[in-house]
Amino acid sequence: MEKASSLLLTKDKIISVAFDILCISVMYFVPAVSHLLNLPIYLIEPLRIMIILALVHTKRQNAYFIALTLPLFSTLISGHPFFAKMLIMSLELFLNVVLFFTLSSRIKNSFLAMVSAIVISKAVYYLLAYAFIQKLAEVYGIGEHPLWIQAIVTLCLGGYTYIILRNKELKNS
Repeated sequence: MEKASSLLLTKDKIISVAFDILCISVMYFVPAVSHLLNLPIYLIEPLRIMIILALVHTKRQNAYFIALTLPLFSTLISGHPFFAKMLIMSLELFLNVVLFFTLSSRIKNSFLAMVSAIVISKAVYYLLAYAFIQKLAEVYGIGEHPLWIQAIVTLCLGGYTYIILRNKELKNS
């Protein structure tokens, strides 16, 4: 009987699965929409946005899962990013999630924790990209995201995280 009850879909499992399908759908359509609109949608970091949404709207394990697998899915679907960059991006996004949970447990300010997690994980990404694939950067366009756009996205995602998690805390208290 215990095994049967563990197989039932809980609300959390349904939300996580639905969210994962949403993430995969977004990643599937981003290249087509970007091409159709002639807008470089990748500049607003759709992978990171999906990670942050998973982080604040689903369980912790799902955020880790999405961080590790979404870049791979993007590579398989669109051929971008190329394999070495995909590995570094997966590490960066996973580190972003780890750092957020670590920092938010110590800082108690979700905005500051998220902005710090993004900035640190980006620094690690650029350090790894420079160290391991410097020559490929010219061919594949690593570092093509202007820093001002990254700063705006970082602040917006930090603010979003703060608002959502603060509202959850207020509801729970």
